[in-house]
Amino acid sequence: MILSFFSSQSWESWEVERRPLIPERMPVLVDDDLRFEDAPGVRRPTVAVNRWLRGLPASGAPSPNSWEAYARAVKEWTEFLAEHGVALFDSRDQLKLGLSRYAEHRATGPLKQRFAATTWGQHMSILSLFYRWAMEEGHAEAEPFTYRTARALFHGTGREVRVNLAVRRTPRPHVTIKYLEPDFTGLFVNGLRGLAPDGSPDTGYRGRELARNGAVGELALATGLRAQEFTYLLTYEIPALPPEPMAIPIPFPVPSGVAKGRKFRTTWISYDALATVHHYLDLDRAVTSAGSSWLPPRRWGEPLLVTSPDARGGQINGVRRRWDTLTPDERRRLVSPGGGSCLLALRNDGGPFTAWTTVFERTSDRIRARFEPRFPHVFPHRLRHSFAMRTLEYLVTGHYRQAAKLVKDTDADAALVFYLSKADPMLVLRDLLGHSSVLTTEKYLKRLDTTRIYRDAYENAGLADGLLGEAAAEREAAAEFDDEGEDC
Repeated sequence: MILSFFSSQSWESWEVERRPLIPERMPVLVDDDLRFEDAPGVRRPTVAVNRWLRGLPASGAPSPNSWEAYARAVKEWTEFLAEHGVALFDSRDQLKLGLSRYAEHRATGPLKQRFAATTWGQHMSILSLFYRWAMEEGHAEAEPFTYRTARALFHGTGREVRVNLAVRRTPRPHVTIKYLEPDFTGLFVNGLRGLAPDGSPDTGYRGRELARNGAVGELALATGLRAQEFTYLLTYEIPALPPEPMAIPIPFPVPSGVAKGRKFRTTWISYDALATVHHYLDLDRAVTSAGSSWLPPRRWGEPLLVTSPDARGGQINGVRRRWDTLTPDERRRLVSPGGGSCLLALRNDGGPFTAWTTVFERTSDRIRARFEPRFPHVFPHRLRHSFAMRTLEYLVTGHYRQAAKLVKDTDADAALVFYLSKADPMLVLRDLLGHSSVLTTEKYLKRLDTTRIYRDAYENAGLADGLLGEAAAEREAAAEFDDEGEDC
């Protein structure tokens, strides 16, 4: 089976009256013999799969990355069934036997074919959605899954949910730490800059574009942006650096064109992190982009030449466009007036740099091998988790509230000062992360270790208010155990 991706480029030459109603980059599955029908009117299952895929953008999956993941899951399942003589829309008995064999294959089969429990669960969720749709549309008479009914509690309200028994059990979310503590954060940022843990040059490492890597790493840690969001930021979208250092964070708009679900939001960034980004823009990046002859390769599509840019938008091939309407694919094709890409991060030829997963993973591998064996693997989303935990810690301990009090009589953003002084920490974090509800933020935080933050905040508040000295607190706690059994 062949997986390809739709492109409408040069559709006028296809001898069709109008452009097909298929989204750009939509996955399309084609059988190896390139046929969609066995006889006139007798369509193959791939036709149904393609129809389901084309409906994904209107069914809660707007991202091309999600479309590809859905297409690959169904493709691999279909190919596995075909190897064992089972059709995609076969009887329930045959499908259940196929699923049983597939589960064994993905759990204990060849190493390259094995799935982790989370990946297996994702595939089962995708296939469950597909078969549910196929049965509603009359393409399938049965599905391979068995469900049980469970009662779940959502924000204090109980409701019944269906649980797919094919999904493997996974460890409880709170047992896996997915963020960097402050000392590991410092190690990581220094590693991106080519520095040793103490901040001195790492003489045993010769890296390239260290200013770029350090600036973008700090930006991701200070804003909580997702990988797509910080990867496709344009230089014009970076907020101006205030004339003086600020104690309170600086608002950082996240353009809807790169945000998840295309939903605009505003997060924030510290003065120091923003200053690092501007230092990269003014020095290293300026040298890299000056006079660059880079143009996007033809397979990306037509170059988008920018003229008269400002903070809101610019002329793109002669037409005025707002930056926040541009998709990631369009953004990487932008060519700045002075040469080179318009993206924040550049390669040494002036083209856009997007391989942040590789940079972060190699940096964490080097730290682990040279300095700290316990250092974890670092992927872009781990930096978002680290931002969430650090921000929650500051919100709970009143760090931002105290900073707001210090600047309330200055020219700082009055609305932000009021917000920091009055808003509930969970609501602030919800807005910064771009969650649709505080319930999502609560469930997200349950996957992280927040117990330490609240414990430390409570203990520090007691010490600061003079309620207990540290030694007295230790004695009082010990006394609780000394008295055990005396007052039974």
